[in-house]
Amino acid sequence: MSSPLHSETTQVAGKLSTLDRFLPVWILLAMGLGLGLGKILPSLGSAIDSLKVAGVSLPIALGLLVMMYPVLAKVRYNETGRVLADKKLMITSLVINWVLAPAFMFLLAWVFLPDLPEYRTGLIIVGLARCIAMVLIWNDLACGDREAAAVLVAINSVFQVLAFGILGWFYLQVLPSWLGLPTTSAEFSVAAITLSVLVFLGIPLLAGFLTRTFGERAKGREWYEAKFLPKVGPWALYGLLFTIVLLFALQGDTIISQPWDVARMALPLLVYFIVVFGAGMLIGHALKLGYARTTTLAFTAAGNNFELAIAVAIATFGAASGQALAGVVGPLIEVPVLVALVYVALWSRKFFPAPASLKG
Repeated sequence: MSSPLHSETTQVAGKLSTLDRFLPVWILLAMGLGLGLGKILPSLGSAIDSLKVAGVSLPIALGLLVMMYPVLAKVRYNETGRVLADKKLMITSLVINWVLAPAFMFLLAWVFLPDLPEYRTGLIIVGLARCIAMVLIWNDLACGDREAAAVLVAINSVFQVLAFGILGWFYLQVLPSWLGLPTTSAEFSVAAITLSVLVFLGIPLLAGFLTRTFGERAKGREWYEAKFLPKVGPWALYGLLFTIVLLFALQGDTIISQPWDVARMALPLLVYFIVVFGAGMLIGHALKLGYARTTTLAFTAAGNNFELAIAVAIATFGAASGQALAGVVGPLIEVPVLVALVYVALWSRKFFPAPASLKG
């Protein structure tokens, strides 16, 4: 006889669309298509990168906005108060995101890339850019707490504006100096960081909030969630796949021509994503946050804001720099790894107590 939790998990899997169920396949195909387009059409990369919004290519920016809007339209904004009241979740997320994760990336960058200062600096910048975009996709696919994800992403955005420059100075100059290591000079534009947050979170967040508010007011919650959301929902993954194709097309030549450099950066990133995600899941389980919020904690900790990392690296060190390449390699490794971790999260549900509604 199957348990209530097993039945619920089976029901969730059964509700997945073909697009959701075979997402790893579509992502691999999108990566291959992007590499192929970049190789066949060498000028495509420069064309994609010719017009920028908040330091990121306009087509990629559009893909990110399309990707984020449906997820933020699903959030029940009138329920975010209960998330803010969860002090354990709030404090734990802030500590992991702004203390432990950046320190761990700093350690990995120096352990794996001691002889490559440009790539090392790029990875440290990636570690400082906390996720405000794709994490919403991974959290949604893993059946995490949408309201908690929206609140944690908003908090990360505020901290990003306030703390990114200070942490960059600390990890690139102060801490290496204390440890007797070479330092790196870098100027971070607060205006550029603020613009990145406003564009990549502010626009889709406002659109999602207004859609939810006026949609429910006009037609009611039942219509909004049963009729409207299923129509716009698939666009999140369409936007994700479109963005992946463009990212790989933009950097396809670099990836193919410098495979060893990409591999050397990929290894610490792989370790980072797996360890930080695993730590988030274990900490959430130990704190008895429940599956949904534990999953949200883990994904918001493991994901990174590659839009900001790329924009900062390009603005500070130049588009052809090793720092910029490290920023680009970040999402190329993050996307397939975090997709795999979505399935790990769903598998781990059996280790969490069933929701109260499923007991008895």
